[in-house]
Amino acid sequence: MAPNSAVHSNFDVDYVITYRFADTNDIEARDGFTLLMQALARVGLATGVRNGDNCCLLVFVKVGSEKRFAQEVYRSRVKDWLYGVRAAEPAREIQITLSAESLTEAERLRIIHHLITSPTAEGGAGIIPKEGQWKNVESIFPLHDHTFNKQWIKKLSTMTFLKVEDLDQIRDRFGEKIAFYFAFTQSYFQFLIFPAAFGFASWVILSSFSPVYAMVNGFWCVTFVEYWKRQEIDLGVRWGVKGVAAIQQKRRDFKHEKEIKDPVTGETVQIFPATKRLGRQLLQIPFAILACLALGTLIATCFGIEIFLSEVYNGPGQSLLVFLPTGLLTTLVPTLTTMLTSVATRLNDYENWETSENYEAALTQKIFVLNFITSYLPIFLTAFVYVPFGSLVVPYLDIFNLTARPFAENEKQLQTPKTGFVINSSRLKKQVIYFTVTAQIVNFALETIVPYVKRRGFSKYQEVKSERASKKGGAGPGVTIDDHPEEAEFLKRVRNEAELDVYDVATDLREMVVQFGYLSLFSVVWPLTPVSFIVNNWIELRSDAVKICVEMQRPTPSRADSIGPWLDSLGFLTWLGSMSTAALVYLFSNDGLGPDGTPASIKGWALLLTIFFSEHVYLLVRWGVRIAFSKLDSPGMEKERAERFMVRKRYLQDALGQDVLDVPPSHVEEKITRASLEEDARQKSLRTTGPADRFWSRQRSWEESAKVGANLIEKMAPKEGKKEQ
Repeated sequence: MAPNSAVHSNFDVDYVITYRFADTNDIEARDGFTLLMQALARVGLATGVRNGDNCCLLVFVKVGSEKRFAQEVYRSRVKDWLYGVRAAEPAREIQITLSAESLTEAERLRIIHHLITSPTAEGGAGIIPKEGQWKNVESIFPLHDHTFNKQWIKKLSTMTFLKVEDLDQIRDRFGEKIAFYFAFTQSYFQFLIFPAAFGFASWVILSSFSPVYAMVNGFWCVTFVEYWKRQEIDLGVRWGVKGVAAIQQKRRDFKHEKEIKDPVTGETVQIFPATKRLGRQLLQIPFAILACLALGTLIATCFGIEIFLSEVYNGPGQSLLVFLPTGLLTTLVPTLTTMLTSVATRLNDYENWETSENYEAALTQKIFVLNFITSYLPIFLTAFVYVPFGSLVVPYLDIFNLTARPFAENEKQLQTPKTGFVINSSRLKKQVIYFTVTAQIVNFALETIVPYVKRRGFSKYQEVKSERASKKGGAGPGVTIDDHPEEAEFLKRVRNEAELDVYDVATDLREMVVQFGYLSLFSVVWPLTPVSFIVNNWIELRSDAVKICVEMQRPTPSRADSIGPWLDSLGFLTWLGSMSTAALVYLFSNDGLGPDGTPASIKGWALLLTIFFSEHVYLLVRWGVRIAFSKLDSPGMEKERAERFMVRKRYLQDALGQDVLDVPPSHVEEKITRASLEEDARQKSLRTTGPADRFWSRQRSWEESAKVGANLIEKMAPKEGKKEQ
């Protein structure tokens, strides 16, 4: 049970706990800190304390009792077996079990984190940052292995595709949840090769809004989603986490209404009525309506202002005023989204989910509604409002003339034309290009470059501030004054990591799912969309690795057997894409010009019939792809069948003996003598025998049966001479 060699670069430290007491009096801070030390020691963890920064202590944690830790590892693996995550029962001896399967660094860190945070009733210390008696505990995080990080980033920068062994390495270091994200992004990147090549060919050869491209893209989306479902199963089996979602952790904030006795187990369980939760979940409907109205009104208003300034107003300053809607969206949409996210979180809390997994899944679904509106509504407005109904809508946009009135020279520059307005037919394509190219670049800069510049700038500011204070003689003793020279570099690195943000893999997964939505919903507008995405995703995968290793605290490893509710989002976007693509192809079937702002050319029945037909084709294709994948075997399924077979075989051998399937030993043929015949007759006279007994006594072993059968075959088989005749 010795720690992994990588841990030695961090002085064998497994976790760091930051204890901040700036807003607490010294007596309460000392008592709370003593309680923290006792709680950690009680679960077999060793501790060391060093000075932090700004009334903060750094508590270094490692395994103190290897025996206790080994028991916790064994308990975890037995629990996996009881819940069906592991096929084979672990050996009864702890050391045999641990020797048979080596402990990965991710598993080690996960179990230590479980010891720190799990409730005392489950054998843990029950330490939850910023809650209750642990309000001074600011964070709990493992330390980065910088040697591995440098090698990993360098390796990723020279590779085009990740192998399954590379995913195994990510899983062993950061846990299955992050490994599933990298596996999904890698699979998505590989699958994009075909639509990128076909999209480029369509852009060169085919016309705009090509039905051929629309059908191929729709088939690709269905195939990818079904393939990833299969891939999740394979990786879950490979990593030993298939079905791990069944092992759910109860939320501390769960409030039960009553306790009942489980009729199956006889245990007392805390429950919250499902009907009451369902009633609270119905509040999602008004929340969705509120989100649509709030965000929709804001986006539609900015959309109308942008149309007015770019296509109606022709006065001074137009080239600058057209950026006003972008500024409004950039400022107001994040603010409004933050407010709605807060409402969604409170609504999720009110629903009172029992487990953390269910809580996160429900919150993800609510956040997806907000992401859907902010990401796709502008393009939907252009495609299905501006292009078909522009000539009817634009005359009413003069209500936005206040935005340009201070710059206009006369009223004529602010008046919308009553007739003769021409729709900008290239607007939709430019908008799709912005969201699939420009927005991806901006997001990359905001996600990777800006945080790095801010962190470096803040660090430089602190250095300059300290230098000026020291020159004036007003600087107090620094936090490093008591550092031992041998530890100075290590402690400096720990203090820097303590200031970093916490990595949330759900944010990166959301980006990939939203990007997939652009491909499914609108790529028929601009077939080069997958070309842009394949370039972006190669960079994204590497930048996410850099973000994890440099910009964020090292994530606490956690297990998962899928990408969670985001898989449902992929299926929803594929279904919606089958209809939106069909509608776009119908509306722009006249060489991509569209209805030109006059809905008279649109036949409602034909549009609805196109959407209806396309949706049913999607359902049929999805059914066929699922059947095709079900006929194919995979390494994960083969491994699962092999494990189950070995379990059955081992059980039979243990229950019935090793030779249960062996042929009985041969009997030496007994010589028939007068004495043996008399003995047989005497034995028969001692018991009453029936026809069945006499039937089975005529052949006493399998050798006799084989000999009798061979003689019968020899007598009845046709001779060679007869066969020739």
